[in-house]
Amino acid sequence: MFDKLDDLLRRFEEIMNELSEPGVANDQKRFTALMKEQAELNPIVEAYKEYKQCKQDEEDSVAMLESESDDDMREMLKEELNAAKKRIEELETELKILLLPKDPNDDKNVIVEIRAGAGGDEAALFAAEIYRMYIHYAEGRRWRVETMEMEEIGIGGMKSVTFMITGAGAYSVMKYESGVHRVQRVPETESGGRIHTSTISVAVLPEAEEVDVVIDEKDIRIDVMRASGCGGQCVNTTDSAVRLTHYPTGIVIYSQTEKDQHQNKAKAFALLRAKLYDLEQQKAHDAEAEARRSQVGTGDRSEKIRTYNFPQGRVTDHRINLTLYKLDKIMNGDIQEILDACIAADQAAKLLKMQNA
Repeated sequence: MFDKLDDLLRRFEEIMNELSEPGVANDQKRFTALMKEQAELNPIVEAYKEYKQCKQDEEDSVAMLESESDDDMREMLKEELNAAKKRIEELETELKILLLPKDPNDDKNVIVEIRAGAGGDEAALFAAEIYRMYIHYAEGRRWRVETMEMEEIGIGGMKSVTFMITGAGAYSVMKYESGVHRVQRVPETESGGRIHTSTISVAVLPEAEEVDVVIDEKDIRIDVMRASGCGGQCVNTTDSAVRLTHYPTGIVIYSQTEKDQHQNKAKAFALLRAKLYDLEQQKAHDAEAEARRSQVGTGDRSEKIRTYNFPQGRVTDHRINLTLYKLDKIMNGDIQEILDACIAADQAAKLLKMQNA
């Protein structure tokens, strides 16, 4: 591990020297690549520098203890030595985590799909609430949210909704939300006071660039039509809605959230690229079943990951056996504690696998 850290430290110093050279900023492509690499290496280098300083402090404290006879000074040196040893252990774990192979999609924006499952209108209402939960969470992170598709029902629920979250590292956090979310509560229409169970499914897809997915025009049929349902002025009077049909996979994308046909087309293609990219990712995951088992959950979208129990005011994440009694706050977007626990569990599983390899 330390040989690799020394190599990374040398590479970081090379980058800093190159960035300080006159004229490097004029080569925008090279400058951007160096800045990106520098930003990725910086957390590792800072932690390693602190680790080396703590090791030096430890050695100095041991040497001074051997020659020091004053009891008060010896006590102070022992405290410094214990503090250095404790911090060294923490930094070793931190460095191991920083050196874990990075998911290449972690820095990408995400496309989130929420679909009502079992439970009829109650599932659709819950889908709308989960959508709002993610909106609040994204706003708290100062991420931008853009709705791509939405199918509503008259009572304020949603059969389905698709939206994009744009923000640094969005996928690295939101990927833990993929799976089946279950709600247990008494519906407003339930006169007998019985608790009903409904489900929704959430799929989190990394945004795919054009370089990630090549779409052959011969594989696509593009239809334009008038938007359906309620909308703003002109929405239902122009051929602004776009439907894409991808013949090889059978995927159909329908986009009508914008008044402009070109904007709807761009959104539809962005969603299609994400779906095709996700299919390739799923194939790779299936081929690496053992690797998937080392992560939090199975990664299967049919996996039940979380239960929201309204009568008890609790939320339980089944993958990590975490139960929190702050359902109101969670439904208002306060999901960071759950996500942090998922990330920590994932890192611990990967570290264990790396140690056993």
